[in-house]
Amino acid sequence: MSDDAGVTAAVAGTPDQAVPDEQRWDAVVVGAGLGGLVAARDLARAGLRVLVLDGRDAPGGAVRSHEVAGLRLDAGAESFATRGGAVAALVGELGMADDLCTPAPRGSWVHLVTGDGPLPATGLLGIPTDPGAADVRRTLGALGSWRARLDGLLPARVGADATTLGALVRSRMGARVLDRLVRPLVGGVHAADPDQLAVDVVAPGLRAALAQHGTLGKAVGALRAAAPAGSAVQGLSGGVWRLVDALVADVRAHGGEVRVRSAVTGLAVDDDRSGAGAAVGAGVDSVRGFVVRTANEDVHTDRVLLATPAAVPLVAELTGADPGTMRTDDGTPVTLVTLVLDGVTALDAAPRGTGVLVAPDVTDVTAKALTHATAKWEWLAAAAGPGRHVLRLSFGRAEDDAAALPAGDDLVRLALADAAVLLGVPLPAERLVGHDVVRWTQALPRPSASHRDAVAAVRDAVARVPGLALTGAWVSGNGLASVVPQARSAAAELLTALAPRG
Repeated sequence: MSDDAGVTAAVAGTPDQAVPDEQRWDAVVVGAGLGGLVAARDLARAGLRVLVLDGRDAPGGAVRSHEVAGLRLDAGAESFATRGGAVAALVGELGMADDLCTPAPRGSWVHLVTGDGPLPATGLLGIPTDPGAADVRRTLGALGSWRARLDGLLPARVGADATTLGALVRSRMGARVLDRLVRPLVGGVHAADPDQLAVDVVAPGLRAALAQHGTLGKAVGALRAAAPAGSAVQGLSGGVWRLVDALVADVRAHGGEVRVRSAVTGLAVDDDRSGAGAAVGAGVDSVRGFVVRTANEDVHTDRVLLATPAAVPLVAELTGADPGTMRTDDGTPVTLVTLVLDGVTALDAAPRGTGVLVAPDVTDVTAKALTHATAKWEWLAAAAGPGRHVLRLSFGRAEDDAAALPAGDDLVRLALADAAVLLGVPLPAERLVGHDVVRWTQALPRPSASHRDAVAAVRDAVARVPGLALTGAWVSGNGLASVVPQARSAAAELLTALAPRG
């Protein structure tokens, strides 16, 4: 969920003078995305005086809101995976457990060169639990379904050594499952190709389940069965963005502070506390504090949590590590176009369920996905009122040229035309009553093998420095279900790394 928090790589020096109390904090969090805020809350509730710094104009990263046609909507993440239960637990701690909600059980579709078809009602990342199910056969065709069912006859060792999601699916269920089901879904969720994604990162436990159960379909079924009862995803009535407001309020209620438009420009060892000229690479035991520099001040602290990949150059400079080994994935730029329409009666029947994912070889639309938000979320349908529909289209694949996408009104017209094709109904321009465009960078780092290796290199460097830790989607993997538990773990790590200052 991390995007650029405005960090600039430059090493800060520390003035040799007494530090005013307002410039000394127990912990500084660099980046106010959801991971940074979750960790900051835990640190503040543990009694630390916490400062969160972010260069953007508002906290939340890719979990923010915007207003379209009088409706306050999610501008980024609008749901989360239920696996592990960490997000629901956090929601409960914030007093919003009663607002947890599941999508309407309408299913979703995929738009293919060969025609439109439903996605599996039960599955994982498009991998079906039952390749012979009617909805799967409709999308795969007879030949594709027959090939996929060979998964039940193949020995468990087939695909066991696959390191990417694409290789695993292709070896077990064939190319049609990969191209017609998995590739469109992964492109919509991760803005990446499954042949570039490490299977252990995007589908933790899947290979182990394959070894245990013998088939990919049964492995997916086992992982689904182990998830909490109900939908594999949940949302929050009123919008997932409410988490950000609640987290910021809780940090402040416990003595912390969240500052936006405060880009971090430098990070250094605090010579006053660690001894002049302390070298991290040579003697980590001597490090007893840091200086975090912004354009306006130097902040002194015992602990630093880096919650944005933009801070990686600071780690390399601070530790003397090779920056060439720390080149994390920049992520795919994603553009979201939200459309609000009135009086299109054909939409009342939710003709494509909760939305449509688009295969990458399709040429009749540019969007990679569409969410029919008022068909997906009952709370939003109630807020919008009868006859009003909210559609959200996503643009931006790993192979796309972001500069080629039109801007302004041309982009809105393109989104409206794409929506009509994907939903199979006319959408007259005069029915459009509101729209907005949101662009995200570094919001979806691709969990490739190279990114995983780069993160491992950053972790190794940080592990040598007491009081320094990492969090964010670039570390944990995409999605709140990955970000939240890792952020809480990072906060716990900082709490035990150093004794509280007396």
